[in-house]
Amino acid sequence: MNNETHSPTQTREIAAELASRTDAGDVICLNGDLAAGKTEFVKGFAQGLGVIEMITSPTFTIVNEYSGGRLPLYHFDVYRISSLEQMQDTGYEEYFYGDGV
Repeated sequence: MNNETHSPTQTREIAAELASRTDAGDVICLNGDLAAGKTEFVKGFAQGLGVIEMITSPTFTIVNEYSGGRLPLYHFDVYRISSLEQMQDTGYEEYFYGDGV
């Protein structure tokens, strides 16, 4: 699915709508340059799930976990991951095959 938006508000609105159709175990992959709006998308997605926590980019922590919504939200930033071994060290399989999105 490709959607083009022209403002942070539009990006958050599309993400919130997608979140309403998301099930546990779904994986949403966002690929884009720095400042492309990926975190704005996650903010809208979290809102669509009912998460009320402040959403920040997990650039240095690799993954941020948010609960309190319809489903747990696991927000990964793998920009600094440079090998399969490093990715495996994140424990991503527990998140990908868990009860969240």
